[in-house]
Amino acid sequence: MHIAIIMDGNGRWAEKQGLPRTMGHRAGVLAVEECVRAAANLNVTDLTLYAFSTENWKRPRPEISALFRLFNGYFKNKALELKKEGVFVRFIGRRDRLSKAVLKTMYEVETLTQSGDRLILNIGIDYGGRDEIVRTTNKLIDGVIRRKILPSDIDEDLFFKYTDLGFNRPNPDLIIRTGGDRRLSNFMLWHAAYSEIEFSDTLWPDFTH
Repeated sequence: MHIAIIMDGNGRWAEKQGLPRTMGHRAGVLAVEECVRAAANLNVTDLTLYAFSTENWKRPRPEISALFRLFNGYFKNKALELKKEGVFVRFIGRRDRLSKAVLKTMYEVETLTQSGDRLILNIGIDYGGRDEIVRTTNKLIDGVIRRKILPSDIDEDLFFKYTDLGFNRPNPDLIIRTGGDRRLSNFMLWHAAYSEIEFSDTLWPDFTH
């Protein structure tokens, strides 16, 4: 089973507690840990988390910097534990706008955990559904130009193989959005065609309670 989650509500959770928004993101990281652990124990095969969208670049620069510091710190501290637990971490989304430090962390974590066969954990970083469709289309066009793909070979199955999920992973069976909004917000637009969708009013840091 593949579960995908739009983790919404960190900032509002912090505001309700009278805390800075960055503290909400820290609380959200703890919720991610619980979520990954629960998914592995429930025999979920694939878990995809929407961590940073293509639209999130519009947030204040200090908040973005704090998010990526959290990202780097979390994976540097937890990479070995994830490997031991059999979790293969993959990052989906664009990589051309990320810092060298973030790219280095991503590469190290993906390499270290690639033997994991208990859970595939996809983390959406600078990910957007429309952007993924455009990038996938461009990959196919490039393949045709290089004569690696025949135009007549392009169908839904081939398109899927060139998306960020790729390598024959399943589309999400269930997409969950926390935080109260009832929309996909540019998340997995190609992959969500037949997914069940569950909207929860619970803010992400409280979702595991």
